[in-house]
Amino acid sequence: MSKNKTIQVYDRPAGGWGALKSVAQQIFEQGIPKKGAMTLLSANQPDGFDCPGCAWPDADHTSTFEFCENGAKAVAAESTARRATPEVISSLTVTELFEKSDYWLESQGRITHPMLYDRASDRYQVIDWDQAFETIATHLNALPSPDDAIFYTSGRTSNEAAFLYQLFVREFGTNNFPDCSNMCHEPSGFAMREAIGIGKGTVLLSDFQQADAILIFGQNPGTNHPRMLGELRAASKRGAAIVSFNPLRERGLEKFQNPQNAIDMLTDQASTISSDYFQLKIGGDLATVKGMIKCVLEADQLAQAEGRHRIIDVDFIAEHTANFEQFAAEAMAEPWEVIVRESGLDRAQIQRAADTYMGAGKVIACWGMGITQHKHSVATIQMIVNLLLLRGNIGRPGAGPCPVRGHSNVQGDRTMGIVEKPNAAFLERLGQVFDFQPPQKHGYDTVGAIEAMLNEGGKVFFGMGGNFATATPDTEVTHKALKNCALTVHVTTKLNRSHLICGQSAIILPCLGRTEIDIQETGPQTVTVEDSMSMVHLSSGINPPASADLLSEVAVVARLAQATLKGRSKTQWAWLQADYSRIRNKIAAVFDDFANFNERVNVPGGFHLRNTASERVWMTATGRANFNTHAVPIDLPIHQARRQRQSPVFNLATMRSHDQFNTTIYGMNDRYRGVFGERRVLFINKDDIKALNMQAGDWIDMESLCDDGVKRQAKRFMLVEYNIPQGCLAAYFPETNGLVPLSSFADHARTPTSKSIPVIIHTHHAQV
Repeated sequence: MSKNKTIQVYDRPAGGWGALKSVAQQIFEQGIPKKGAMTLLSANQPDGFDCPGCAWPDADHTSTFEFCENGAKAVAAESTARRATPEVISSLTVTELFEKSDYWLESQGRITHPMLYDRASDRYQVIDWDQAFETIATHLNALPSPDDAIFYTSGRTSNEAAFLYQLFVREFGTNNFPDCSNMCHEPSGFAMREAIGIGKGTVLLSDFQQADAILIFGQNPGTNHPRMLGELRAASKRGAAIVSFNPLRERGLEKFQNPQNAIDMLTDQASTISSDYFQLKIGGDLATVKGMIKCVLEADQLAQAEGRHRIIDVDFIAEHTANFEQFAAEAMAEPWEVIVRESGLDRAQIQRAADTYMGAGKVIACWGMGITQHKHSVATIQMIVNLLLLRGNIGRPGAGPCPVRGHSNVQGDRTMGIVEKPNAAFLERLGQVFDFQPPQKHGYDTVGAIEAMLNEGGKVFFGMGGNFATATPDTEVTHKALKNCALTVHVTTKLNRSHLICGQSAIILPCLGRTEIDIQETGPQTVTVEDSMSMVHLSSGINPPASADLLSEVAVVARLAQATLKGRSKTQWAWLQADYSRIRNKIAAVFDDFANFNERVNVPGGFHLRNTASERVWMTATGRANFNTHAVPIDLPIHQARRQRQSPVFNLATMRSHDQFNTTIYGMNDRYRGVFGERRVLFINKDDIKALNMQAGDWIDMESLCDDGVKRQAKRFMLVEYNIPQGCLAAYFPETNGLVPLSSFADHARTPTSKSIPVIIHTHHAQV
């Protein structure tokens, strides 16, 4: 191993001086020491911009100076002094660019001009905006059907851009809206809509200040949502129980030193976060929660028999829920042997977790993609909701479900209509407001879009942000699907791998970032975003645009719509582009929850969207909150693979490194896990290394197992001994996305199963 590639145990708390050092390093690496510092001071401020990082809300959007290491990296990357000019991009062929790392592509800086792929020279060349829009419009209008166009959306798109985007696409004639939700929290929305009538969490930040216990499932806030650690720190300090369920020991869930707290920093103090940390098996959450439920029901039966106060909330269950008796009987019948085996925890551990839940008056349950990216993810989330319902922990202060989303406006995009299966009432209202007939046929989700592009050539793929080719599963298949298109188009700020997976023709459209000033015909504009807790607030850029040739996302959509829908649309696209408050008025006309949008959002902190479940109004088929029955799964792909092979079969979960946000690679280190200078690593239990007759530091290849006959491999990964249960592995994405079969997705929600991939390990043999 070279001297700049090291593996070492990290024994410092999350945050602290390490976080501050990382922020400073990022700012200096981007060549913006003064600009970067000044920009960070405007993050999450009433007259500044909303952080383009995660969707975690602000404690006080009106005054608090609050940003985190994650957000600082995103801000520094967007505000960089580096420029990917036409000369930089065209100096290499696309074939040569493809050989560069994701980190290298990111480090080239901001794209400054629209670019068109020239297949003859295999290079991108400058194209002017009018020509770009006319080229795209020509391709779209030449399609046999509007359904031959696919419109992807990233979760960083503003509400205004997302609303205009879905309007344009539906006026064009399709509901093909694959988006990043399809790959992350789709199961959360599906599961909760069935259970409580709304696909969003019910809690606010103020609830974290009142909760007696906080349960955290499948989440690593230290890397993915660092500002959440501030709330957990405060809860821990006031005595709330924080119970973490995660296969890996994650530093942010153990110790945290708040880098924005002077006392913490000057005294080098750190706060303990988790009062209990249960390392269950990958995918063992459903069994664990069902075991906790069984403990609660057993304790309730005993209390009832002895004439004591009931453990469950009998009045709440009677007044607000359905299917309790059937659910309780099925849960009690689940054998403890199955629960223990499938959870990876012993009965005493499950009982201890249940005792904490029963001893807490108010409980919040949080979860991330460690829950949602499994075949049984919907069932797992509904089991978590079942646990909350047992004691009335939904619809009152200090309690409720809290799915923690990733991209900063992924929830807002869905609210604005970025959905491939829109409901009839929304389409009817949209058609009334804009005087057209919206398409009724359901469109493609992400998996469906890849399948369609793969099987039916000549489609047009349009990506509103994101890095579709890298974020999606089954990498070789996805690349083949994109190359099968007649045209691929990407709206972006920086170069990424998706831009190098070209259709017969390809276009890059560079846009403004969240931190930049957006000036339209009527003057500077603001956009809005919705955070993970349904707070809607304004965001105003403060930096000059990286290039005079950039357009806002709103302008890109409006001008594309004008070019494509000539003579067919009654919408005043240029008029809407000129003043974003006009777009917000139209949003208010379509969505009742956004009535008086401009007035309500133009106050410090914005406003909160109504959440019916938090009011104990259940918009379900039964008119009540539904208990849902699910057996502990014993025939998942990992079970099937282990039955079919004698050699060890491991369960692999993909995850981010610390120097990464989604597919954006900021650096080559993973500080909290002790990995420096290397990304191709495989975290594995020391006993599994021994059983394989290998050593930490050995290089291996992984092969995923699927019954479709396709051989999927990820080669040359270094074994890293880590505190993870036996039989479980973890590695970074996107390097391991190619191991996820396109056909392997969550039941009902079709989210790729990136957190539960059956794999076998081979010794890596270097090619001579």
